[in-house]
Amino acid sequence: MDKPIRPTILTMSARGAVAVLAAMLAGVPAAAQDAQAPQTDTMLNEQVAEYDWVRPQADYVRRTVMIPMRDGTKLFTVIIHRKGVTDAPILFTRTPYNADGMSSRNRSQKIEEVLPVADAEFVNDGYIRVYQDVRGMYGSEGDYVMNRPLRGPLNPTQVDHATDAYDSIDWLVKNVKESNGKVGITGSSYLGFTSLMALVDPHPALKAAVPQSPMVDGWMGDDWFHNGAFRVFGFDFGLGQTVAKGGGAVPKGTGDEYAAYLAAGSAKHYAESYGLLQLPNIRKMLEHPSYDAWWQGQAVDKQLAARKLTVPTMLVVGQWDQEDSYGAPAVYQALEPQDTNNDMVSLVIGPWRHSQVNYEARSLGPLEWEGDTGLQFRTRYMKPFLDCHLKTVAPPCDTPPVLTYATGANRWEVSQQWPAGTYTPLYLAGNFGLSWTKPAAGSDSYVSDPAKPVPMLPRPIHMQGDEWRNWLVHDQRFVDGRPDVLSYTTGVLDKPVHIKGAPKIDLRAATSGRDGDFVVKLIDVYPEENAAEPEMAGYQLGIGIEIFRGRYVHGFATPAPLKPGKTYAFEWALPNVDHVFQPGHRIMVQVQSSLFPLYDRNPQSWTPSIMEAQPDDYVKATQTIHRGGNAASAVLLPIATD
Repeated sequence: MDKPIRPTILTMSARGAVAVLAAMLAGVPAAAQDAQAPQTDTMLNEQVAEYDWVRPQADYVRRTVMIPMRDGTKLFTVIIHRKGVTDAPILFTRTPYNADGMSSRNRSQKIEEVLPVADAEFVNDGYIRVYQDVRGMYGSEGDYVMNRPLRGPLNPTQVDHATDAYDSIDWLVKNVKESNGKVGITGSSYLGFTSLMALVDPHPALKAAVPQSPMVDGWMGDDWFHNGAFRVFGFDFGLGQTVAKGGGAVPKGTGDEYAAYLAAGSAKHYAESYGLLQLPNIRKMLEHPSYDAWWQGQAVDKQLAARKLTVPTMLVVGQWDQEDSYGAPAVYQALEPQDTNNDMVSLVIGPWRHSQVNYEARSLGPLEWEGDTGLQFRTRYMKPFLDCHLKTVAPPCDTPPVLTYATGANRWEVSQQWPAGTYTPLYLAGNFGLSWTKPAAGSDSYVSDPAKPVPMLPRPIHMQGDEWRNWLVHDQRFVDGRPDVLSYTTGVLDKPVHIKGAPKIDLRAATSGRDGDFVVKLIDVYPEENAAEPEMAGYQLGIGIEIFRGRYVHGFATPAPLKPGKTYAFEWALPNVDHVFQPGHRIMVQVQSSLFPLYDRNPQSWTPSIMEAQPDDYVKATQTIHRGGNAASAVLLPIATD
């Protein structure tokens, strides 16, 4: 009986023999067959050095270059434009926020999908878009210095943002063959700051600038201080910007920031508890609490005012800019005296939060506008301004000297100058009223307790996301009625009150302490019944909110203790606005002594540096607000006649 046939199990060597036999039968050399066999006993490196995500079917060209500066440092730069463009203007942006990431929003093959939303109108009309990392950040070489000052006493090197912009523009017009040799510069916030710095001894090819919400003076009213009061959230920005590894937000957790800052004590104690004193930028802020030469030497408005303006400039800011409301109007005021023909510098104030001009801007918090105001501005005003200065065959220039959006009436308005209203005092009056005529003398008092500061928002507070972006338009009823907040109100308006400018504060006040802060809010109070907009019934909309640190009443560079009981004239300005208080509404003015945790607490006793205040320095104080007579507190409104 024959044995059963069983399956043949081949060993590796047997498989090899079969392969050799098969190769011989197929006429293939055995060595070649071995090379084609899987290498099961070796793990190959599967990483590939590079992948070009811009595919041949892309409708654009995107290239990256390292542009050399005069000191040999090379700056990472992205150049992107539609295929086929020629004789094209360049729109340039210098950023500390990652040029590569900003110019690859989506890894799409369509240029309008790759670039930020605000770029679409430009690249679709043949503009070349250029993004560059500032020195020391992301792909660029060199050392990073926060808001690097101009060459001089605060910067002993031979380079700054002005020279870097000059050298970059020089390289671009010589090496980008698609260019017509004309460059415009733009950007918001820090990018607005670098746009302004390019105007210092500018390259001849720089023909136009659109700085948006620029960081101009970090002490007077932009990111770090407002009229001497320190904005403690700046620690998060400093940690995120100046730490190569482990940066980002201060690791205080996700709880109520009001409680976190209150528990920490002074700004320096807070910084110490989170190890922030190792950061040079944060140490500098703590070491310079007053408006000394260090801050004054960095003020961009002062630097530009000392030079002749040669580049047409459109300055842009949001009416409710929660970060940099000061800079653009300050530069406008500094440069306007040079603009004898009213055509070199213009000011734009839109109904926006910080940088919202570059995004969809149909609304802000509960407020809704007539369409996308950001898109309206870019297409109707910004692009025509750049076209007329940058295109080879340019349309005529018709740039409004001042362009503002009238909130409350929801319309764009053109003015020939700014402010565009006549300052008219609205006096604090008895029975917590407001009067257009000076009232009889009187006063109101409240106790300010640093242990229970007035919050900036209802608690819990998280200064991030939409809560931070929209806080300036939050309903102020959450503090109206607190014993440490005084609210003064007009009667119901029977006609519109239209203001165009920066309302001015003239607060006549005394304190039982030796220092103190004062916060004034200008508020539009909506009717209690509002069937058309029920969510706005009784709403108290902040039109302007600003703080003043009392120790600087005699000068921002010369802090001094206040004399208890003495009445002082505290004078400062609210942010610039174009707003219409409509009939049926009321005007309110609120006065308080803290806005926490946005601003650090004033101890209300005297300490040379509030940054280093000790727990025992924080004391209660009675604040007395005088009204009428020879000490008439008022808000001066820039009233326009329509």
